Amino acid sequence: MKIPIDPASLSPLITGLYKTWVRTIRFEPHGHWQTMLDMNAAGEPIVLALWHGEIFPVTGYGSLITSNLVTFVSQSKDGEIIARVLERMGHITVRGSSTRGGVRALLQAKRIMEKKNRIAVFTIDGPKGPRHKSKDGVIFLAQRAGAKIIPLRGFPEKKKVFDKSWDKFVVPYPFSRCPVYAGEPMEVTTEKLTEEVMAHERERLERRMLELEPK
Repeated sequence: MKIPIDPASLSPLITGLYKTWVRTIRFEPHGHWQTMLDMNAAGEPIVLALWHGEIFPVTGYGSLITSNLVTFVSQSKDGEIIARVLERMGHITVRGSSTRGGVRALLQAKRIMEKKNRIAVFTIDGPKGPRHKSKDGVIFLAQRAGAKIIPLRGFPEKKKVFDKSWDKFVVPYPFSRCPVYAGEPMEVTTEKLTEEVMAHERERLERRMLELEPK
């Protein structure tokens, strides 16, 4: 007899495993992490930008220093599991992506940022790529919320890379050393976001992301 199991019901187990795993990783923070915390404490709006493939290490370190976050999660079945795990970690989640429910999610996140002083978290090349190419949403949200964008990267030394996935998803091995970088806050343009202006702002952000590498 086949017993149906709701995968989302496994979120308590997944959350516990993730937290335990993250605590074994030897994170080495570089750059503007304290700036991020200071800006949030002062009530300044912030949007954090990360690559989809680096969710595990970047979110892992972030979970150790703050849970005052509002995070975008897709409306897929996998997204439901991720949303429940993040909510157990103290995040507020909004459901939507560039392919479905995006504008509503952006406006909902803006309201949460304003009312609850939450930091927005955006996987800027998700949910389906192309890899390391930013979508428009992060620029739109930052401008509408009057927020600065802080680029984030994570580089675990020992890791499993899922080469067949579009994002080359990275999972750090337990006890691995992992430098994590927070770039200088980026102020977006106040110009009208025409197609040309949006493309320029995406390229600016992509350059800042790709410059964040171990020296």
